[in-house]
This record gives sequence, structure tokens and C-alpha cells, in this order.
Amino acid sequence: MDKTGTIELTRRAVPAVAAVPAAAILLLAGLATSVPAHADSGFYVGGSIGRSLVDADIADPGTGSLDFDDGDSAWKAFGGFNIDAFVIDLAIEGGYVDFGQPTDRIAGNDVGFELTGWDVFGLAGLELGPVGVFAKAGFIDWSADATVNGTRVASDSGTDPAYGIGLRFSLFSAEVRGEYEYFDVEDTDVSLLSVGVVWTF
Repeated sequence: MDKTGTIELTRRAVPAVAAVPAAAILLLAGLATSVPAHADSGFYVGGSIGRSLVDADIADPGTGSLDFDDGDSAWKAFGGFNIDAFVIDLAIEGGYVDFGQPTDRIAGNDVGFELTGWDVFGLAGLELGPVGVFAKAGFIDWSADATVNGTRVASDSGTDPAYGIGLRFSLFSAEVRGEYEYFDVEDTDVSLLSVGVVWTF
């Protein structure tokens, strides 16, 4: 009888143990379905930090041109309005970006660029659950100062095209965003790789 009881207890224990992962799977599935895939339509604000890269050809009377290639810490603040069209998101976004002060050693001198700008973009995104991808295109109104050994030697400004692609993860009204942006500033290639947070109202 004792032996039979032991076998019976063992047989009853197996389904109980097997039910633990099954219950965990059901719990996770319930949590996944309760989390919204992305934020609803509305106004949003955000900020990002990252690194800029400036690649330019500098005219030189002796050699014809010198190559400037350097980066620096950068940041931006932005806001916009998002339209949630089922799995497709559309948005208009504008912001301020500071590319830092990239400095390169050229012909024995420290040559630097201070570049800032105001930009505006149109965005289109595709939502895949809480994860989404997006692309954007627009313009940047920029202002730049060139320095040599810490002394400002030239200033310039203008408006040029800008583009970007990104990946985002949304949870309720919050969003984490990573993106790459390219700014076609006259004869200079300026890019920005950043990560930031967004809050939708």
C-alpha cells in the first residue's frame, strides 16, 4: 500500500509541476495583450543625446583642399503632433539641435566648427506591436562658426535638406527612440546618431 501510495503521489505531482510554465505563459500572454502597441494621436515632446559627425572639404590656397573629419557630443530637443492611423503613424516634428564643436588637427592648427540649427520634419512610421520603425524628411535652418586655434574666423548660415531613419519602442505614453539623421549642409556632410525619450500627451 505504501508503495502504491508513493506512485500515486508521484503521478499527481507531474501535472502540477507542468502547469507552472503553462501558467507563466498564459500570464505573459495576458500582459502582452494588455500593453498598448503604441501611443495614441496627440502632441508629443522629447529629447535626445548622441554624437555628431562632420565631414567637410576646406579650401586651402597651397594644397587646393583639406579634409575635415571629426565628431563631438550632441543633443536635441523636439516636439510634434502624431496621427495614429492604425498600423501607420504620421507626424509633423520640429526641434532644435546642437551638434557640439567638432575639432580636427589640420596643417598644424586646431580647426573647429560650432553648428546649431532649427529643423522641421514630416515622419511616416510602421508599428509592429510595441516596436516601430520610421523615416523622415525635411529641412534644417542652420548657423555655423568656424574657428582656428580657438579664434572665430568665419560664420555662415543657410537652409538645407535633412533626412532620418529610426527605431522606437512604445509603452503607454512613453517612447524610447534611436535614430540616424543626415543633414546636407551645403558642401558639408553632417550626421547625428542619437537615442532619446518621447512623451505623448
